[in-house]
Amino acid sequence: MSSDTVPPLIAAQINYLRNHFPLPLMIENMWSGSRHYPGIIDRFTLVIPYCLEFVKWDIMYDAESPFSAPDIMFGPEDENFHPFTSKVDEGEGYHDSLQNSLRDWNSKDPSRLTSLLQELRDRYASYQRKRVEGVEDERLKFELCTMLSREGIEMHLSSGVEKPEDVKFAVPLVDININKMIPGCPWRHPQKIFLQVLYPVVRKYASTPAAPRLKLVSTSELKALLSIEDIKLPSWIDGMCMAEYLPHLEESLEKQVLEAVSLINVRRGFIEALGSFFGRPLEADPVFCRTATVIAASGVFTFLVHFLMSTQFPKKQPSLVLQSSQHFNSQGAPIKSQLITDYPWSPRWEPLQMAERIFEFLADEALSFKRYCNEAQLQ
Repeated sequence: MSSDTVPPLIAAQINYLRNHFPLPLMIENMWSGSRHYPGIIDRFTLVIPYCLEFVKWDIMYDAESPFSAPDIMFGPEDENFHPFTSKVDEGEGYHDSLQNSLRDWNSKDPSRLTSLLQELRDRYASYQRKRVEGVEDERLKFELCTMLSREGIEMHLSSGVEKPEDVKFAVPLVDININKMIPGCPWRHPQKIFLQVLYPVVRKYASTPAAPRLKLVSTSELKALLSIEDIKLPSWIDGMCMAEYLPHLEESLEKQVLEAVSLINVRRGFIEALGSFFGRPLEADPVFCRTATVIAASGVFTFLVHFLMSTQFPKKQPSLVLQSSQHFNSQGAPIKSQLITDYPWSPRWEPLQMAERIFEFLADEALSFKRYCNEAQLQ
């Protein structure tokens, strides 16, 4: 084999994992563990999402024994996580699917690693849940009882010498399939919104427990549709528990998700209106309608106009960037303007009026932009 080569059997397992694991994964680094074949890559660190954070596990194959199952090394903070030695009682004996999976390993089946890691992640979630259930904190025990009926909650107990103990919950919200609400949706993984809840561990009674730290978190691609940072969380009232708080939050979130989906068509209508003044756009975002580019002219001076629309459109007007088709800088790149946001705009206008006012604005702005391009080209 050539240097720095991943053996075909291992490469097939990794490719299947990337394409079929239900959560987005990252491979942080890859290296060789072979003394005799140091150029053969047979080990890698896998970064797996868990409880809105990540765990890192080392997956270690043996290039000199390519048909064997990999060893898996967990992080130092999980030294008490022993999934391969746990037993599930079944009558007189026990059956452990993890042990069977390793014992009956078929290196030619590319799905084996994916199945193994899915089960390990499930066991890791059970391990963390048992740790949280064992914490001597009455408030936490009560919250656990009220939330256990909800599906998909993940939890994590963290502690250390330099930091106090705390318990983190990742609570999935809004039980609707956002992906299916968007025609032509490009997302490979389901997009979700979570409430991150952080409780400090208090091992003594408090008549009025402090409010937990709350934060909305979403899967990264959802920002094309909805800006989680712009959503204001409901106030936490003294004495409240999560079972009381979550229904109000979910009701509000569902309305905002539905509104965000409806605004796609509002942006699409604006992009279509641009064609009445600038001609058909050269390009436009066909799914979320967040960007569009048209061509404009002032005499013989032609330039592109890039429209950048936020999820708050039309409340927030588009940002414009002008790009000359005739002027280039010393690196050969087209000269562009700074972001333009100061021009006539009202969210109450019809799309045709919005487009018309921008067209009129650019008729004057083109002269200033041409002057800017001429000066920039001389520098």
